[in-house]
Amino acid sequence: MIDKLKLIREEALNNIKNINNIEELEKLRVKYMGKKGELTLILREMGKLSKEERPKIGQMANEIRQELEKGLANANERIKEELKKEKIQKEKIDISIRTKTKNLGHTHPLLATIEELENLFISMGFSVIEGPEIETVANNFDALNSPENHPSRDLSDTFYINEEILLRTHTSPVQIRAMKQMKPPIKIVSAGRTFRFDDVDDTHSPMFHQLEGLVVDENVSMANLMHTIDIFIKELFGEDMKTRFRPHHFPFTEPSAEVDVSCFECRGEGCEVCNGTGWNIELLGCGMVHPKVLENCGIDSKKYTGFAFGMGVDRITMVKYNIDNIRLLFENDNRFLEQF
Repeated sequence: MIDKLKLIREEALNNIKNINNIEELEKLRVKYMGKKGELTLILREMGKLSKEERPKIGQMANEIRQELEKGLANANERIKEELKKEKIQKEKIDISIRTKTKNLGHTHPLLATIEELENLFISMGFSVIEGPEIETVANNFDALNSPENHPSRDLSDTFYINEEILLRTHTSPVQIRAMKQMKPPIKIVSAGRTFRFDDVDDTHSPMFHQLEGLVVDENVSMANLMHTIDIFIKELFGEDMKTRFRPHHFPFTEPSAEVDVSCFECRGEGCEVCNGTGWNIELLGCGMVHPKVLENCGIDSKKYTGFAFGMGVDRITMVKYNIDNIRLLFENDNRFLEQF
C-alpha cells in the first residue's frame, strides 16, 4: 500500500503541474480526492491493515492529501492569473493612438418643436398621451363621423394593412381612444406621425407629424376654444401675434374653423411674403366636437360638450425655423441638421 500511495502522489503532482484549465483541474481533483477517488479509496481500506501498519499508512496518506490539496490550490491560482493576464492583453487599449473625435448629436428640429408644443400645453393644464400609428378603421374614420363612402374619406382613405386596419391618417384616433377610456373632464394633447397619400413637393409629404388637442367637460363653448388657441399662438410666436378664425368643415367638429395667424415677417403690417394681407396661411384646424362623436365614445352629448384642434407640426417647424422645403426635415442631411 505504501508503494501505491507513492505512485498516486507522483502521478497526481505531475498531472497538476501540466494542467492549464480550471475544468481539467477539477476533474483531476475528483479523480484523486473525490468520493470515489484513488486516494479516498485507499483511506477506506485502512480498516484492513494491522495495528502496526495503520498509523504509518494513515500518516503518509494524510501527508499526501495535504500535499495534493496545496498543489491543486497553487495550480488554481496559477491558472486564474494566466487567464487574467490573457484577458488584460486582449482588452489592452493603446491610449497613445489618436482616435477620431465623436460628434454628439442633438434634438431634431421636429422633435424639438413637438417637445416645445407639449410643454406649452402642459403649462395650460393639458395631459400628454400617445396612441398607436397602426389604427383600426373604426377609430380612424367611423367613430369620427366619417362612415364608409363618406366624401371626407376620399383624400385620406389610403394606406391599408387589411380591410379593418390601416396606418393612421391623423392623430384624432388618439382622442377617440381617450374618450372611450376616460371619463370627463378630459383635457389632453397627443402628437405623432401620421400617414396619408400625397404628392411630394416643398410643403407636402405622405408621412408627416400632427399634434391634436381635446377638451371635454360641462359647459365648454366655442369661446373657450378661441381663447385657448389665442393663448397658444401668443405663447408660441409672441404677444403681438393675432389670430383669425374662418368657417370651415370637418366631419368630426361642428361648428368648425381654420385658424390664420399674423404674418411672421411683417407681424400683420402687410408685406411681399403675405401679399400685403398681413396674414399667414392656415396654421391649424379646430371646432366643437360633433355630438355624434361624443355619443360614439359613450359620452352623453346633452350633458357634455367639447372642442378639438389639430395642427401640422412640420408646418409649424418650417415657419419657426424659416425652412422652405419639408423634404429637408426627412432627408437626414447633417449639413442641414447641424444648423439647429
